Amino acid sequence: MSYFKKFLAVGALLALAACNDPSRLGGGVGGSGTGPGGVGAAGSVSDPTSVAYFQQAVGDRVLFAVDQSTISAQGRTTLDAQANWLKANADYTAVIEGHADEKGTREYNLALGARRANAVREYLVSRGVAGNRLRTVTYGKERPIEICSEESCYARNRRAVTVLAGGLTG
Repeated sequence: MSYFKKFLAVGALLALAACNDPSRLGGGVGGSGTGPGGVGAAGSVSDPTSVAYFQQAVGDRVLFAVDQSTISAQGRTTLDAQANWLKANADYTAVIEGHADEKGTREYNLALGARRANAVREYLVSRGVAGNRLRTVTYGKERPIEICSEESCYARNRRAVTVLAGGLTG
């Protein structure tokens, strides 16, 4: 590489670095403070209107027993919290994904995943979430989050996951 090309590359990097405004990160390199990037920042886990908050604080999934699409007491608790969050954050829509463990045929697990997703959708609608904001999809055993031949893995794969969309402004 010639000296001229190196000079241009370094100059371009310096120009890009000069465009950065550290004050937009909340007043420092670490992003501390309460402004953007700090505590309560939009999109962070501490922002109660964010997807990250929904996933971690509310809970985005419910688990099911073997060959079941009946929602457990623990699942109802999670879904009650999801319904409250969705009613308070009307800008969001959701896709409810139905999943199954690797046991059984592909066709059986696709149908089971669909029953699980529909059970969650019906529960959320019964708790006041508008049905036109909820869509379902089934993946059966095609998208495991755990791959092993142990019950602990199978149990984590028997799930319905509420995936949020929308809510993006500005």
